Amino acid sequence: MKVSVDISPEYKEPYAVIYTDQMTDEIRRMIEILGANETPITALQNEEDLVVLQPKEIFMVRVENGDTVIYSEKNRYRSRKRLYELGQQLGKQFMQISKTTLINLSYMDCIEPGFSGTLMLKLKNGSKDYVSRKYLPDFKKYLGL
Repeated sequence: MKVSVDISPEYKEPYAVIYTDQMTDEIRRMIEILGANETPITALQNEEDLVVLQPKEIFMVRVENGDTVIYSEKNRYRSRKRLYELGQQLGKQFMQISKTTLINLSYMDCIEPGFSGTLMLKLKNGSKDYVSRKYLPDFKKYLGL
């Protein structure tokens, strides 16, 4: 794929054009990435302090004991939103890998085979979770496997 960037003071905001002879999965992924909307997420820290998190700060969102927990590089936050609501708000950079977990695809570190056909996914902050069989086909498609 050829890529060119034209930097000029006449451009006030980035604008991308893709020239192609056919729509491919790679082109679709590029469109999703380029069109991603960075909507901030609010969460609770220490049960009292409301913090604003950018999607790029979030490594994983998991439901634990009925609470929605957001993991950043070093901290944990609690959200009042449900997992599906956060999934819609966070956008295409996040993927659901199990009934209770969303991950930021940018922070995947390694993948190991798990039990009963699952995969163990490790993130760059040390968090890990299993990709369940239900979500495995979409995950493998994303990886190109």
